[in-house]
Amino acid sequence: MTEAAELPPAPEQARDVFGDRFADAVRYAELLAEAGVQRGLIGPREVPRLWERHLLNCAVLSEVVPEGVTVCDVGSGAGLPGIPLALVRDDLKITLLEPLLRRTNFLTEVVELLGLDHVTVVRGRAEEVMGRIPPVHVVTARAVAPLDRLATWGIPLLRPYGEMLALKGDTAEEELKSASSALSKLGAVETSILHVGEGIVDPPSTVVRVEVGESPGGVRFAAKRAKAARTGRTRRRR
Repeated sequence: MTEAAELPPAPEQARDVFGDRFADAVRYAELLAEAGVQRGLIGPREVPRLWERHLLNCAVLSEVVPEGVTVCDVGSGAGLPGIPLALVRDDLKITLLEPLLRRTNFLTEVVELLGLDHVTVVRGRAEEVMGRIPPVHVVTARAVAPLDRLATWGIPLLRPYGEMLALKGDTAEEELKSASSALSKLGAVETSILHVGEGIVDPPSTVVRVEVGESPGGVRFAAKRAKAARTGRTRRRR
């Protein structure tokens, strides 16, 4: 029996959440259960709970993403939460940022197969792409790193007054408390814990929101951004 045979049927909530893109969501789930497992992007034990634990858990993040903004999904891996978010929100411009080649190859195949024209795949680490990708309104992440470390990668990619939305589990409050000093140094001005997906996923998904002021990443990254901008202008003049 193949791993794909273990993929359960899509729950009724998925039809409501994904709407016109429901068939694409089903195809994505199948790709995760087949190629995703074969390539080591997702564990075979996750296949029976792909819908509730992964696709729907990520898709409900859309409840707190503003309309028409740019998004960078840091450490996108197999495309979570970036691809479910893209399936429910075609008003967003989403960059899937991932350093590993086998993962970016998978992401590129999924984006092309599902016709996600508003999604771009970029290979690289967050700390390496400043100047290569424009600053974004929103950074998303799921199961990438503890909050204090994740913030050092994600916050510098934000535009002034942008926000980082990190899907977390039971440790959200503890992580936020222990990261408070680091977040402040990185330019965070407000933090909160949100619960999304009420009535869709049980329990609801937990999101840590970190809002920044005019200097995302703090003074050091402001200088680095300015240098990257100057370098970009010099290259364009040539």
